Amino acid sequence: MLGEHDFSAFRASECQAKSPIKTLLQANIHAGSHSTLGHIVFEFSANAFLQHQVRNMVGALIYIGNGKHPPEYMQTLLKNQNRTEAPPTFSANGLYLTGVEYDKKWNLPTTQRSITLI
Repeated sequence: MLGEHDFSAFRASECQAKSPIKTLLQANIHAGSHSTLGHIVFEFSANAFLQHQVRNMVGALIYIGNGKHPPEYMQTLLKNQNRTEAPPTFSANGLYLTGVEYDKKWNLPTTQRSITLI
């Protein structure tokens, strides 16, 4: 999923973004600090996100992790660009926006744009 792609398969039907093409810069999955409780941490960084994109990507990754689809399923979803072929939207519970970065021309403080789901 890393790189520039059309993320239509992970876009909410009511998404108002002008373009579904986004660049995913980072995607990390690891056991959380509370891993004994079954927490998994998903970390994503991108140039921008579509409405529900992260929740929909996590939903697909959970299906893959549970063996309902092979790992190649993510590439199939990206290629087909069809939201109806993807698993349900994952719950927003535990979803945290941890930073936003703006273009330097705005002269705003810099932070890393990422979303973490635990």
